[in-house]
Amino acid sequence: MLNEWLPLLKEWLHLALRWTHIFAGILWVGTTFFFTWLDGRLTEEERDARAGERAQVWMVHSGGFYVVEKQKGVELLPRHLHWFRYEALATWLSGFALLVLLYYLSDGLTYAGEDGLGGTAAVLVALGTLVAGWIIYDLLWRSPLGRNEKAGAVACYLLLVAASYGLTRIFSGRAAYIHVGAIMGTIMFVNVWERILPAQRQLIAATKEGREVDMTLAARAKQRSKHNTFMAVPVVFTMLSNHFATSTYGHQYNWLILSALILLGFLAAKFVRRA
Repeated sequence: MLNEWLPLLKEWLHLALRWTHIFAGILWVGTTFFFTWLDGRLTEEERDARAGERAQVWMVHSGGFYVVEKQKGVELLPRHLHWFRYEALATWLSGFALLVLLYYLSDGLTYAGEDGLGGTAAVLVALGTLVAGWIIYDLLWRSPLGRNEKAGAVACYLLLVAASYGLTRIFSGRAAYIHVGAIMGTIMFVNVWERILPAQRQLIAATKEGREVDMTLAARAKQRSKHNTFMAVPVVFTMLSNHFATSTYGHQYNWLILSALILLGFLAAKFVRRA
């Protein structure tokens, strides 16, 4: 009886995780792009404002009108401070659970070729790519190369191309695509919890204690948030590629197609950020 119910239970678990992952991702990406758009509009308002004027953005949504202004520094107000963090946590946890369910506990990870890995070795390599992806990315942007935004972006793209080529030689095409997306998704998640949120907490703590606020922390957090907006679009591309086997992961030149999709995603994100 249990063996008869297990496939059904696995399918319902898959459905629940997939729904959670997509819904949480919508919340995360939506807030990320909204604040990126808002910051861009406020920057334009600051540039065009007359002396003594405070830059504001006037918006309408549904039946409400909203006026938003950006603080020049950290000013503590007697109101509740709203954090945006659990969307990222829910998205990553549900995505990782899907990796475990669909790849690490099944044969979907293995490569059909003679040189492919299988079993525990394949799972360890897959997990290693997620960890290594974050470490390499973080070291790059904390290095002298990362001080040049364009050079850092080119280096990151070339590393993703290398990952696309390497993983399509180790895993099945579908698993390789998903894991390149998972590398970017993991970077985005750790950016939020290890680089953006700690910087925000330090800024608030310094203000509460009356210490001088180090605004370079805000600049670094903003940089990582900007990176997340660029990675979000190609991550969604890798998710959608599962439905187009012939033209994406199943193609002879799947790694080149994935590399092109990532670049198109970056370009699309640049447009959306300004829209």
